[in-house]
Amino acid sequence: MALRCLIVDDSDHFKEAARLLLEADGIAVVGTAATSDEALRWFQELRPDLVLVDIDLGEESGFDLVIRLCEEAGGRRPRIILISTRDEQDYADMIATSPAVAFLSKPHLSGRAIDEILRKADA
Repeated sequence: MALRCLIVDDSDHFKEAARLLLEADGIAVVGTAATSDEALRWFQELRPDLVLVDIDLGEESGFDLVIRLCEEAGGRRPRIILISTRDEQDYADMIATSPAVAFLSKPHLSGRAIDEILRKADA
């Protein structure tokens, strides 16, 4: 069964490009969201295996959304990967304290990169 993914990003162009890329790599993109409210609604409804969250959601913070997603998940810890076009070092302290499982730069986004991250997180 394919990994089921929700993409949260305020760029429609990126969401579509990421969907095509990930689906070509065998990951089922079950939904996309542009805002925290949309993301929380889809998260509850779709129950994805993985959520990719852009750190910069325009007026909103991806870091805040990750915390809200974890609260909404109740007892289960959701698998969330933070994404950004910016370098990981720009957010190193916030990434380190985030409940997200990892950070992945958008240029390195692929099914293989996600698989490696999740294998390490599950080990």
